[in-house]
Amino acid sequence: MPKINGNEIRPGAILEHNDGLWIAVKVSHVKPGKGGAFAQVEMKNLRNGSKLNERFRAADKVEKVRLEQKSQQFLYETDGMLVFMDLDTYEQIELPSDILGDRRPFLQDGMTIQIEYHESEALSAQLPQRVTCKVVDTEPAVKGQTAANSFKPAILDNGVRVMIPPFVGTDEDIVVSTETLEYVERA
Repeated sequence: MPKINGNEIRPGAILEHNDGLWIAVKVSHVKPGKGGAFAQVEMKNLRNGSKLNERFRAADKVEKVRLEQKSQQFLYETDGMLVFMDLDTYEQIELPSDILGDRRPFLQDGMTIQIEYHESEALSAQLPQRVTCKVVDTEPAVKGQTAANSFKPAILDNGVRVMIPPFVGTDEDIVVSTETLEYVERA
């Protein structure tokens, strides 16, 4: 694996540090009046989710890790495990359902997602940026309310609660961003 200097760490970089795999969440470069410059890095462990703040000087060497991305198709869920199929080899794997975190309700049957691997260990999974869902419950629009930039609560077919514009009604399909968990547009 390539080694990089401490001042070359950028947000999103995956590092091997203290016998663990960490992703750099925030990086700020500090140049104090006395002493040498350093990078203050907030890191999150990819295996257990713990956080760590660490200082790296320019002379410090850190292992940068490259993750392999594979497209996998979601098949079904059983006993808290999600079953995926590799689209190239048709091999099936099981991953814990908490690998998606709060985006789990947006996973739909047959959906293709990107799973990142380090050697043979699955570390993270990414849903498509936008998912189409159906509004199952919302309050009716009040006449004259559509002129203002207002939103109303709605419950989607997957149980997630989002804010939608007043012109969207029950049984309509909408597009939701899986990154921000917000309404994007009508489907």
